[in-house]
Formats: sequence, structure tokens, C-alpha cells
Amino acid sequence: MTDFAERRRMMVDTQVRPSDVTKYPIIEAMLAVPRESFVPDAQREAAYADQNLDLGQGRVLLEPRTLAKILDALDIQSDELVLDVGCALGYSTAVVARVAQMVIGVEEDEEMGADAQAQLSDAGADNAIVHVGTLSEGAAEHGPYDVIIIEGGAEDVPSTLLDQLREGGRVAVIFMSGALGEVKIGYKTAGQLSWRFEFNAGAPVLPGFAAAREFAL
Repeated sequence: MTDFAERRRMMVDTQVRPSDVTKYPIIEAMLAVPRESFVPDAQREAAYADQNLDLGQGRVLLEPRTLAKILDALDIQSDELVLDVGCALGYSTAVVARVAQMVIGVEEDEEMGADAQAQLSDAGADNAIVHVGTLSEGAAEHGPYDVIIIEGGAEDVPSTLLDQLREGGRVAVIFMSGALGEVKIGYKTAGQLSWRFEFNAGAPVLPGFAAAREFAL
């Protein structure tokens, strides 16, 4: 029988800590949340691999290093409200729920969203809910948010989503250019966002986050 608890410990010790992630709440959360419960059954044995994990529907579970470094850069506080866009089967939402006051996961695939809510309930994440709707539209009715995380690649981020960020808030985006990606944190000041590069990472571009294409006749 697979010892997933030991795999979680190894994930933290070999993927998270060596990536300069030192904030204890993040490490505690990633040690506590059973990653294997938030992937398709056929992928459970690969749940702790150091790579993006295919969830189907063109979606991935971000590799542990990427998610941990994003959370480290965002420095989420225990009194903050977080929007987790593209939560898929709910792993990232479960992790964030252990460090934030409340987290709203957004998922547009109804089956994934239902599975995510069920797994979050099983995990005891009473401060997390899944909003089923278009990813790029977020969940304005629950905002504004102190932090927004986009759980996948983006070429462009719709203003309708960024408008849901509270003044003084932060947003994390994996900006993709072809196969190359950069994680940047945006800080909202006086209604404007200023971006800071954090590290390189990659992920498939989420639906609604591709740049508009111009066609010439």
C-alpha cells in the first residue's frame, strides 16, 4: 500500500524547501493536504511528481514547486480573502484554505467543480467554496479580494477579473509566451497594477486567458 504521507514529506523536503520556500504556514499546509485525493484515480501514484500533472480537459495541477513559490511570494495572511481561479479538482484551494481566512475556488467545468467541493468538504476545508462559472469572469459577488491566484497559464488577464482585486491586493499570474512562462506578482495601488517578476514556470493557457489574435487580410 502506498504511503502517501511519506510522499508528502518527501515532496516538501525535496521540491518545496530547496526552492527557498521557508514560510511555515505554506509548508504545514502542503504537508497536511492529501494531494492524491485531488487528482483523477488513475493519477494518484503520480500525484507527488515534480511536474505539472495532467487532469484532463486541457488542465493541469501545478507542480508542487510552482504552487509553493507562488504562495511564498504572495505571503497570504490569515485574515485575507482569496480568489483561486481555475481550481480544477480543488487541491490549490485546499492548500490556500489553510493559510487564508476564506478562499473562493472558481471552476467552469461542472463535474470538476462538484468533485472539488466534495473533496474540500472531506478535507474539512470549511472556509472554502467552489464557484462554478467562467474562469475569466471570476466571482465578483464574493469580492473584492485581497489576493487572486490564476492556476494556469495566461497570455492576457481580463480586466473584469483584475477589477475584483481590492486596493492594496496582490495577483499571481503565470504569463506565457509560447512555451516559456514567467510568474509575476501584480500589486494594486491607486487602481493600477505594477508587476514584479518572481521566477520562471510554465502551464497550459487557461480558457479565456489567451491573447486576442489579429488577422491580416
